[in-house]
Amino acid sequence: MPVKTPSKTPPSQNKTNHKETILVCSAHSDDFVIGAGGTIANYTKDGKSVIAIIFSYGENSHPWLKEEIVQKMRSKETLEASKLLNCQTIFYDLKELNFIEDAKTKKVNEKLIQLIKTEKPTKIFTHSNEDPHPDHKAVHQLTLNAVNKLPSNHSEVYIYSVWNPVSFKTLYPALFSDITTTFKLKLESLKTFRSQKIHVAYPFVLLLFRAIHDGIKIHKRFGEKFFRIK
Repeated sequence: MPVKTPSKTPPSQNKTNHKETILVCSAHSDDFVIGAGGTIANYTKDGKSVIAIIFSYGENSHPWLKEEIVQKMRSKETLEASKLLNCQTIFYDLKELNFIEDAKTKKVNEKLIQLIKTEKPTKIFTHSNEDPHPDHKAVHQLTLNAVNKLPSNHSEVYIYSVWNPVSFKTLYPALFSDITTTFKLKLESLKTFRSQKIHVAYPFVLLLFRAIHDGIKIHKRFGEKFFRIK
């Protein structure tokens, strides 16, 4: 069952208040913070509505615990991060390493298409297809499958990096975001994932390097870089 962050304006009502909406597709609970946390905070501070779509609770991160316990734990952490970033969150509950087949069974493609139709997002962020993680590749594919089935859709589609050196290979037009004032909030949001301390040890170092590197490109202290693929 989808879980949404508490909000005065549920996603289905965003279209009535004319707020610009951005969707961020995330394979696991912390990916949207790692890949776009500073930019999400920028958007919400500007009054835009951001919806993070989490495709999996990530039960495999704690195989010694019952699935419902891990779901509750990881969803709570995700909602804490979303609250800090002031974005909304939807869970699709796909099984790790089996996204494509499980998405068919749970009609995730149809749900994503309907969400895009309803929200009419100006921008959609998703994983890079260069990311070596199979779930990240799957989310990239699922996102494009949904977008491509909407010929009248005018959303700009961007990819973000988690475990891949996307900036070394991708030749698509780049979008840089100045996250100098929101980088600290991004790190605070990432720290809410207490169950992932071992898993996020490397991203903290990588995030700092990327933030400084991308900030230099736009003459700012910290930045985030995305590539527009559609």
